[in-house]
Amino acid sequence: MQIRRLGRHGFTSSSIALGCMSMSDPSGLSESAERESIATIHHAIDSGITLLDTGDFYGMGHNEMLIGEALKGRRGKIQLSVKFGALRDHRGMFIGFDGRPAFVKASLAYSLQRLRTDYIDFYFPSRVDRTVPIEDTIGAVSDLVREGKVRYIGLSEASAQTLRRASAVHPISALEIEYSLWSREIEETILPTTRELGIGILAYSVLSRGLLTGAITERPTDFRAGFPRFQPENMKANLELVAKLKQIAGRRNATVPQLAIAWVLAQGNDIVPVIGTKTRARLTENLAATEIRLTPSELGEIETAIPKNAAAGARYPEHGMASLNG
Repeated sequence: MQIRRLGRHGFTSSSIALGCMSMSDPSGLSESAERESIATIHHAIDSGITLLDTGDFYGMGHNEMLIGEALKGRRGKIQLSVKFGALRDHRGMFIGFDGRPAFVKASLAYSLQRLRTDYIDFYFPSRVDRTVPIEDTIGAVSDLVREGKVRYIGLSEASAQTLRRASAVHPISALEIEYSLWSREIEETILPTTRELGIGILAYSVLSRGLLTGAITERPTDFRAGFPRFQPENMKANLELVAKLKQIAGRRNATVPQLAIAWVLAQGNDIVPVIGTKTRARLTENLAATEIRLTPSELGEIETAIPKNAAAGARYPEHGMASLNG
C-alpha cells in the first residue's frame, strides 16, 4: 500500500481510504452485519489502509460507535476522518447543515465520546453552511486544533472561492468531494485551485453509488431509486457505458470497479479514493486496484469509451445538488 500526501502540512494517507457509511444503513444493523463490518475494518488495517472515513450523522451516530468498537486496541494504527454539520430529523431525513462555532465544538465532543478517542485526525464540515461565514466555521475547528482535539482540517463539496477563504484562516489539508469517471466537474476549477493551494483530494463515490461496479443491472429499490442516474432512461444509457468499461477491464484481467478505482488513482498522487464497503470480500477486490498501473494508451482508451460528462443524469437529486459547491 502506497502512502500519499494530502496537503502541505503533514497529513498523509494510504492510497485508498475506507469509507464506512454503508456499515450503518438500515439493512446493516443486524448483529451479523455488524460483526462483518468490524471484521472489514480490521481487514482494512491489516491490509495497510491508514484512513477511515465517517460522519457523525451516519446511522445517527451508529457509525462512530461501530468504529469505536472496532478500534479497541488499534487506534494508533489508523487515522479518523470525520464529517460534521449535517442535520437529520427523527426519521433520518436531512433537514439542513449547521456550521456555527458552538455547534462545531459540541459535535466534536459527541464524536470523541462515540469513537472512544481523545482526538480526531481530520475534521471538517460535511457541507458549507451558507448562513455562516466559512471563516467562523473553520475558525472554530482551528480552536480545536490548538486544543489538541483535532489534527488536520478539511472541507467537503466546497467551491474554489470558499477554499481560498478557508485557507486564509487555517491550512486546509484536503477537500472531500465526489470524483469518478462519471463525475469530473472538479477538473474545471476545483482541482486547479486545490493544487495551487496545496490541498489534497479525498474522492468519494468513485464507483458512482454502485453503477460502476458492473453488478447493477436493474433499478435499485433503496435510496438510489430517487437519484437521476438511476432513472430508467438514464440508467439504460449508463449501463451501456459500463459495458464498454467492462471490455477494457477484461483485457487487463481486472474487474470494472478495479479499473474505475485505478483511473482515479492515476489522476494524481494528491488524490485518495474513499472506497465504501462493508464486506471483506468486496474490500479485497477493490484493494487490488492499487496494483494496476494504467498506461497512457489505456487512459486514452478509457477516455474515448467514457468521455467527460458522458454519464446520463446529475449525481444528486435537485435538492442535493443545491448543497454542492458552497
